[in-house]
Amino acid sequence: MDHRTAHDGVYVISVAAELAGVHPQTLRIYERRGLLDPERTSGGSRRYSDADLARLERIVELTNSGLNLEGVKRVMDLEDEVARLQQQIDGLNSRYRRDLVPYRRPAGHPNPASSGAWGPIPTPGRRWEESG
Repeated sequence: MDHRTAHDGVYVISVAAELAGVHPQTLRIYERRGLLDPERTSGGSRRYSDADLARLERIVELTNSGLNLEGVKRVMDLEDEVARLQQQIDGLNSRYRRDLVPYRRPAGHPNPASSGAWGPIPTPGRRWEESG
């Protein structure tokens, strides 16, 4: 049974580099620049995860579009921040949606605003007493 997640480091550097279409030395450079952070074995060998490979694919895409590594780092940091904030927004939205219960008017009870039960609605720019 496989309990591996996208963040489990399983690929050695040569396999990760081949899958990404880059040289292993390029992966070392990306790690030194803070763009990648692969897991390490107890012996110190790098192990890249599926998440690392997805990140590496984005790095390659950005460098191919003309960004230097500092630009790539800034873009990826901002993308990470946007993703973190989106998760926070989604969590807040789901919490507040769960707390909100829609009001349902009992059958046969008209909407007081549309039935005139609340009295005249003032015309904009006029005082309440003049609207009637």
